[in-house]
Amino acid sequence: MTESAAEPSKAPTGDALDRALSAEHAAVYAYGVIGGKTSGALLKRATAGFDAHRARRDQLRTLITRRGGTPAEPGPTYLLPFEVREPADAVRLAVLVEQRVTTAYLELAADRDPALRRLAALAAQECATRAYGWQPKIGDPFPGMGRGGADVDAAPAEEAGSEEAGSEGAGSEGAGSDAASSESAGADAAPGQEARPEQSAQGGQ
Repeated sequence: MTESAAEPSKAPTGDALDRALSAEHAAVYAYGVIGGKTSGALLKRATAGFDAHRARRDQLRTLITRRGGTPAEPGPTYLLPFEVREPADAVRLAVLVEQRVTTAYLELAADRDPALRRLAALAAQECATRAYGWQPKIGDPFPGMGRGGADVDAAPAEEAGSEEAGSEGAGSEGAGSDAASSESAGADAAPGQEARPEQSAQGGQ
């Protein structure tokens, strides 16, 4: 859900807003992979998550443009923290994606613009709700952060020399195939800081 009232005022684009957009690019990609490994009720949940992150991504693009900035384009592919082979892996990835996107919005929630803070708070709440929907249990004490208090970044798949994984959409928009495997740890069709996009031209997304 995205709010329609009180759009943030026009002001210079900040790094936190850019990072939130990068997180949403990565999340959209990851949900394409998740959708490709799920079916039934899980696929419906994956499609809903995909659509929600895509809507937030588009909202952030618009905000950055209105503020005089240039929205970052998504990377052609992203390095995932592990290979997604079966539904259990897809669920694990979805929870991780939501936690990492929450982290990006927590940073944006410190912006001096009240409307941006409200946007970030609502988006972080949505991510936390989706994460709980995928795995209904209380995990880390601080949403979006590991127990050690530190987030973990991963390089784009292309930079890390991994294979491309999956196409972008969940469900009818084309779900992703197997992602490149790695233990280092979101476009029209991907996590917080789980995988960062390259600043490249939009590749058919």
